[in-house]
Amino acid sequence: MKNGTCPKCGSESIYCGDKIPLKNGPFGSNSIPVSILSMAALDNYVCTDCGYIESYIAEKDKLKEIVESWRSLRTTETNDETGSE
Repeated sequence: MKNGTCPKCGSESIYCGDKIPLKNGPFGSNSIPVSILSMAALDNYVCTDCGYIESYIAEKDKLKEIVESWRSLRTTETNDETGSE
C-alpha cells in the first residue's frame, strides 16, 4: 500500500497519516506497545474506496526493540513442529 495501490481492491485512492502530530499521544492512540516502557508510533495507510488499512512502525529503531522483546512466530512454528517450546 506504500506504493499507492490498495492490495485489496486495486484503488489508487490511498491516504497516509505519517505527518499527523502526536502519534504517541497521551493515550497512545496511534501506537502499539513494544515493551512495558516503550511504545511505537504507527504510520497508517487507508484506502478511501474500500476502507482497507495498513499500519507500519514509524520509527525504524523501534523494530530492533520489537525483535528483542516480542516472540517470533517463525521460531514458534519451528518449535511447534518439533514439539519443543
